[in-house]
Amino acid sequence: MKMTLDELKEKCADCTKCGLCEGRTNVVFGYGKPDADIMLIGEGPGENEDLQGMPFVGRSGQLLDKFLAAIDLSRDKNVYIANMVKCRPPKNRDPKPEEQEVCIEWLREQFKVIRPKIIVCVGRISAQKLISPDFRVTKEHGIFVEKNGVLMMGTFHPAAILRNPNNKELAFQDWLALREKAKEMNLDI
Repeated sequence: MKMTLDELKEKCADCTKCGLCEGRTNVVFGYGKPDADIMLIGEGPGENEDLQGMPFVGRSGQLLDKFLAAIDLSRDKNVYIANMVKCRPPKNRDPKPEEQEVCIEWLREQFKVIRPKIIVCVGRISAQKLISPDFRVTKEHGIFVEKNGVLMMGTFHPAAILRNPNNKELAFQDWLALREKAKEMNLDI
């Protein structure tokens, strides 16, 4: 029998499969519409996310919310947001491959419940894990690829845009492309 997202979240809250659990304040399981057609997947929680138990709530999250609002999407009404790892890596370092490997089972289970039509990999880490190990955000952002019947696209992480605002317009074009693709597919946006 398939678990609900709430049941899955409850099980995930007790996870101790990797060392990241030792430093967490909260598991950052995910948030959004439980049957969203569009799922965003980041890399891992930062400090604000760890404290609040919610994905993308710091400065990066504010920028992400602005991008989403500009194309009529919202974590409260029509997207679901999750991360590759559910616990904060120390000092916001990239999640290690072995941490991602252990945690990807949670993501797979989320995917089985949500059944999105489009996955947006927010940043290099998730794009390299889910789209292609040699994915380069600066060269391949905004390009849709199909894997197992699901469209996937990688785009710039909002934190990277905050560090390098020159990529903001390129990132915005990716979000506009997402809106067009969603309309083309008659998705709920």
